[in-house]
Amino acid sequence: MATQANKSVSKELDSVTTEKKMTPRKSSRFRLTLKTMKRHRALYLLMLPTLIYFFVFKYVPLWNAQIAFKDFKPLLGVWGSPWVGFEHFKTFIDSFYFNQLLTNTIFFSLAKLILGLPLAVILALALHEILLKRYRTFVQTVVYLPHFLSWVIMFGVLLMLLSPNNGLINSVIKALGGEPIAFLTSPEWFRAVVVLSDMWKETGWSTILYLAALLSISPHLYEAATVDGANNFQRIWHISIPGIMSVIVMVTLLRLGHILDAGFNQIFVLYSVPVYSVGDIIDTWVYRQGILQFQFSLATAVGLFKGVFGLILILTANKAAKQITGQGLF
Repeated sequence: MATQANKSVSKELDSVTTEKKMTPRKSSRFRLTLKTMKRHRALYLLMLPTLIYFFVFKYVPLWNAQIAFKDFKPLLGVWGSPWVGFEHFKTFIDSFYFNQLLTNTIFFSLAKLILGLPLAVILALALHEILLKRYRTFVQTVVYLPHFLSWVIMFGVLLMLLSPNNGLINSVIKALGGEPIAFLTSPEWFRAVVVLSDMWKETGWSTILYLAALLSISPHLYEAATVDGANNFQRIWHISIPGIMSVIVMVTLLRLGHILDAGFNQIFVLYSVPVYSVGDIIDTWVYRQGILQFQFSLATAVGLFKGVFGLILILTANKAAKQITGQGLF
């Protein structure tokens, strides 16, 4: 009995000593964190509006995500609406249009990623190699400008180019003896119009990240490569591309996380009934079925489905990227 009492006393003493050892460490770490935050308070102030935005518009609405599992009635409110479990998820998955919507959405997202990302990287590399600053500024302004135009304005521009009656491209086709093509209402051409117009509008803006990454590469590396006899292509291949590879991986992973966001604004403005079979995506279907018909629970269920699907995809892609390239988001 005495030995057991001695052991218990010794354990209590050890726990007390460990607590005394840990408490100063925790307090010192806390003080160090406060000092770091005070030293970089200007950066934290710059971050504050963004943090508030994400908290108010991203995290607070998660509370209302529970209506995906309820038969939501506005008069009853979120709490008063009855639970229905996974009924709305089953309704969406069993829908006649589910396979078509999923196929169209993934097609548009992957096409924009596979075609748009390499083009943005090539454009960034080309701009980085331009020596004349005025010419580079002019080119940057030209390629950035479409990003600041809304899709409503872009639709007007596309009508001027693609209209079967008096569009510029169809005028050229007629002049060459061909038949006019209804690009915006033809299922054969609509997908190409969507992907190419998105590349035209967003490629220039996407180069900003890659240009910033290129500017962070030490100029001494290029000077050393030039002294060793490397030409422009060799410098790009062995210095520029490896220098921005982490940014390319990061952008790719983030885009994969939003693979089910194919661009609602663009599709909603451009599509029409004749091209529903190739142009209708999840977001446009949710707008018609969930919002216009007041099926808020169904719309929330589909949004939650997209979020979970994107989370699984980004975790899988991040793990694969780490194994292949050794780089990832986390």
